[in-house]
Amino acid sequence: MAMTFQVTIDCADPDRLAKFWAAALGYQLQPPPEGFETWIDFLKTRGVPESLWNSASAIVDPAGVGPRIFFQQVPEPKSVKNRVHLDVNVGGGLDAAPDQRRGRVAAATDHLLGLGARKVGELDERGEHWVIMQDPEGNEFCLQ
Repeated sequence: MAMTFQVTIDCADPDRLAKFWAAALGYQLQPPPEGFETWIDFLKTRGVPESLWNSASAIVDPAGVGPRIFFQQVPEPKSVKNRVHLDVNVGGGLDAAPDQRRGRVAAATDHLLGLGARKVGELDERGEHWVIMQDPEGNEFCLQ
């Protein structure tokens, strides 16, 4: 039987990165638990000190299909290339015409640059086209 999973991303600013990735993936910030209007209300009730309110955040797929993505604050900065990264499929797959895929990747690239991402490179191999990006904290991902 297949197991469910979440993707966890270590970061300096969970709130900022959660908002970036929610916009990048069409996800939403995870709503607070039932009975609480905001996460701050929930954290206050639990006695969590204000200094820890941005120690974690999460985003979820509004359709409930994709995995939950959890952002946890860590003290050390990112120092090397990711060993695992996300490939964000914006092009429409191999059923879409190559020019159409390129156009969609270019539009997504521009959108994410406006949200604080950085373009690292662009490749064409094996009939695929993708753009290598970094999120606002330098985590690598690809648009294809």
